[in-house]
Amino acid sequence: MNSKPTTPHWEHFEHQADIGIRGIAPTLEQAFEQAAVAMTAVVTDPDLLTASKVVSIHCEAPDTELLFVNWINELIYQMSVHGLLFKRYQVSIKNDTLSATAFGVAVDRQKHQPAVEIKGATFTELRVYQQADGTWLAQCVVDV
Repeated sequence: MNSKPTTPHWEHFEHQADIGIRGIAPTLEQAFEQAAVAMTAVVTDPDLLTASKVVSIHCEAPDTELLFVNWINELIYQMSVHGLLFKRYQVSIKNDTLSATAFGVAVDRQKHQPAVEIKGATFTELRVYQQADGTWLAQCVVDV
């Protein structure tokens, strides 16, 4: 087993006309946070964003995979309804309930140059699990 801790990170993966988002981290919460950053990065470069607005997010589901889809869909809803882009996230998961804070900014189309609008998280390639090295992976495909 690799004893070196994994730095939380995100990545995209290709999936036909849509795009996959993935978070990998030492904890389940960090994996959810990193996947959310990957979702933001589908729209714009997260480094262009500030964290001047704070939004509380709460969702529940009977298992971690459904909780992950609900989490991403709630973020997409908040982004769409309030015209926000989120830079970073703090997630807490207890039992089947997620409580989180999303930190972001109102969309500035010239500065942020949003590439696409994400319609929603899908069940395609949906996986949330602890890998052999102990790190957590959370992923799905988002519809763009």
